[in-house]
Amino acid sequence: MSIEENQKNLNLAFKGLKEMPEKVTKQHGPVVEMLDVSNNKISDFRFLSNFPNLHTLVVDHNGLQSHVKFPTSEGIQTLWANHNKIANLSVFIETITKSFPELRFLSLMNNPAAPSYFNGGTLQQYMDYRYFVISHFPKLEFLDDQPVTKEQREEAIRIYGLHNTGPDKKANKAKRKSSKPKLQEST
Repeated sequence: MSIEENQKNLNLAFKGLKEMPEKVTKQHGPVVEMLDVSNNKISDFRFLSNFPNLHTLVVDHNGLQSHVKFPTSEGIQTLWANHNKIANLSVFIETITKSFPELRFLSLMNNPAAPSYFNGGTLQQYMDYRYFVISHFPKLEFLDDQPVTKEQREEAIRIYGLHNTGPDKKANKAKRKSSKPKLQEST
């Protein structure tokens, strides 16, 4: 285990972990802001609820699939999930929109669900992937290795609409419904 002197960055990469050791969670969870668990075999991340100050999570090379378990953590702004086995983009994005509604930086490179020139995807498939992901995260600034442009955000909303995320989803839906203008009946 490697933890930096300031106790805020915890590096557990290449440790052969299948789950987070309880001792590590208790000892470091309250102070860690950046957690790297790359190159392990962790698929259940519900332990993150014990990391209240976490803003950056790196889960590259964990064999993650689309149905991964994350708790809700509004503090996480950066998620790297590169080189995994995420094949169903809509399932994975649905999960992380609920878990990480404040996401600003997301990287899913080298996953089956993230088409690119390097894994046989076309430019059209890549752009559709980008638009879909961008439409789910209103605060997303970077997707993979590219910034999210104003034009991409507008196109994403045009194609997929704006997906509301976070705990206020039901309240916002009710608010939109009650604020719709009522049609007058003709007499």
